[in-house]
Amino acid sequence: GTLLQVSGITQRFGGLVALDDVSLTVQRGTVHAVIGPNGSGKTTLLNVLSGAYRPQAGSVQLLGHELMGRRPSAIAVAGLSRTFQNIRLYKSMTVLDNVMVGGACRTRGGLWGILFGSKKRRQEEDTLRAEARQALAFVGLADLAERPAASLAYAQQRLLEIARALATKPQLLLLDEPAAGMNPQEAALLMQTIRRLRDRGITVIFVEHNVKLVMGVSDRVTVLDFGRKIAEGKPSEVQQSPAVIAAYLGRARAEASHA
Repeated sequence: GTLLQVSGITQRFGGLVALDDVSLTVQRGTVHAVIGPNGSGKTTLLNVLSGAYRPQAGSVQLLGHELMGRRPSAIAVAGLSRTFQNIRLYKSMTVLDNVMVGGACRTRGGLWGILFGSKKRRQEEDTLRAEARQALAFVGLADLAERPAASLAYAQQRLLEIARALATKPQLLLLDEPAAGMNPQEAALLMQTIRRLRDRGITVIFVEHNVKLVMGVSDRVTVLDFGRKIAEGKPSEVQQSPAVIAAYLGRARAEASHA
């Protein structure tokens, strides 16, 4: 069934129309890629879905519940979590503590429990720690739990962000250019991780420039250009779309031929 229904999203920044009447439907248990040239509106769309931007028009519904107007923290509690194009970790904290911060949105101990170390708060922390270790094990970082986040290699920091997002127990996970800066081997590992997320029952929407990754792991692909949706379908269908070849794939091939 449908997990996310996005209808008629229009996002303007002054005279710039970043998203122009964009709609899409995301099915539960699928990997849905959003691709397009630089400046096509991909990250803006993720910012709308996660509550960072409030568009001038449109609707975003998760399992039939409207997300528009909710704070990002409330949207995370509702079951939608994300990573960012630019890595946002607490570099001085340990790997484990970074993941525990992600799970803290679901705690109920409150300020007094934190200040006075109530039994309920201690129980919540124990649960958070155990779940954080499970998330780290899922992305292959369990052995690095006590190291400072700043000591991790770049690709490992990307995986740590995914683990932190998993700690919120999302139904829908948004990944913004997760393969950026990765070599082919690291990108292949990321592809496996995305497949395992889907197998775990987590729906994934991701923005990515790595065409091989997109076509290898996606169930469905939406293509944006100048803020408008120009194509949508299975990867094999999108690859054959003249509009996509002209707007995105063709440009990528032209750039590669001149490299």
